[in-house]
Amino acid sequence: MQTAVAVLFALLAAASNALATALQRYAARTVPLSRGFRPALLVELLHRPVWFGGFAAVVAAACFQALALLNGELSLVQPLFVLELPFALLIGGLVLGRRLPRPGWAAVACIVAGLGTALWAASPTPGVQRPETFRWVLVLAGCAAAVAVLAGTAVRRPAGALRAACFGAAAAIGYALTAALMKDATHTWAAGGPGAFFTAWQTYGFAAAGVGALFLLQNAMQSGPLAASQPALTLGDALVSLSLGVALFEEELRDGWWLLPQVLGALLVFCGAVGLSRVPLTRTLVAPDSDRPASVGQSRSDGPDRADGPD
Repeated sequence: MQTAVAVLFALLAAASNALATALQRYAARTVPLSRGFRPALLVELLHRPVWFGGFAAVVAAACFQALALLNGELSLVQPLFVLELPFALLIGGLVLGRRLPRPGWAAVACIVAGLGTALWAASPTPGVQRPETFRWVLVLAGCAAAVAVLAGTAVRRPAGALRAACFGAAAAIGYALTAALMKDATHTWAAGGPGAFFTAWQTYGFAAAGVGALFLLQNAMQSGPLAASQPALTLGDALVSLSLGVALFEEELRDGWWLLPQVLGALLVFCGAVGLSRVPLTRTLVAPDSDRPASVGQSRSDGPDRADGPD
């Protein structure tokens, strides 16, 4: 029963994040497009109720994710967030008036089948609720080193697929680490209440890791094709989360011949993520475009090139 509750909340969190993406993207497309940083953008968005709907969906997603992590294993909950992109396409298609083409549906089916196969084969078992301090020290050092190497490699490369993939993989590590810290923090709340939660270092750790992961993701989006960054983010988040579940929370996964369907499932998820990243609607939702009206003094040709073709 507890596993079913965790899965339900994880799916609700993924759907809420997808709804937030679609609503905030819709709101952003109604404001003037400018070349550089424009603080007035936030003021303009605050006048659009749909943007508040997207913000509310972000808050709901965070609550659902915390409840999922409180009731289930990290290696079960976090991989389910792979479904956020398919959810975003389905919801975004309705909000933006676009339809998902047949290749997109095939990619969605590939992701769902791959995720189900991998989780069924792995069959994560519960571990400890609170990791030991030395485990956190090793994990934090390892994640920081990996992110530094990936980000350092990315900044030394010109814009393109490799740069985008490196930033995407670094963002995946950041999101997986954020989930691990959130899981530890939620158990702190359950054991000691709000006072213990707001005085625990994990609470501020997952906030900082989340902001860092978002920053890396934005760099990935700006660095190269979505077909390079999205698979690295999608599959990387799931794989790193599985690793952290084992290393931190001592969760156990099935091994032996069960590794074969796990690898098969991961390959299906990867192929599905690549397929979805090539769907025009995906680029409409997660990458800048020129559909928005140009700001005063700027022609539409000054904006980014149109990335998506006809559906």
